[in-house]
Amino acid sequence: MTDIPTLRVARPTDDLEALVRFYRDGLGLKVLFRFEDHDGFCGVMLGHPKAPWHLEFTASPLHPAGRAPTQDNLLVLYLPDRAEWDAAIQAMRDAGHAPVPALNPYWEERGVTFEDPDGYRVVLENDAWDH
Repeated sequence: MTDIPTLRVARPTDDLEALVRFYRDGLGLKVLFRFEDHDGFCGVMLGHPKAPWHLEFTASPLHPAGRAPTQDNLLVLYLPDRAEWDAAIQAMRDAGHAPVPALNPYWEERGVTFEDPDGYRVVLENDAWDH
């Protein structure tokens, strides 16, 4: 495979706008695309315009999503530069999101965990992914 495939992580929500505020205003992701009433679903895709990945959140009044099944449903973002990591944590706090304790103590070593409005968690890890 010569091209890197684009990865979309998709999940439903009961409050699309609350998730947009969390991921856009707190984490700084960009709204890449939105759609309304596509066969009963509305949605938004967020990410970085040049990254080979994005997050998709969908909502439908006919299909309630509920909350995360556990506190260990994680999205981990690796931020190896200490200044960028500190700035990302501050941006989350400035957007009104307080850190929460990680369920797995591993993530407390070099990370800070935040919980989105649906109970899913995002870890900002001050480390590089080098595996």
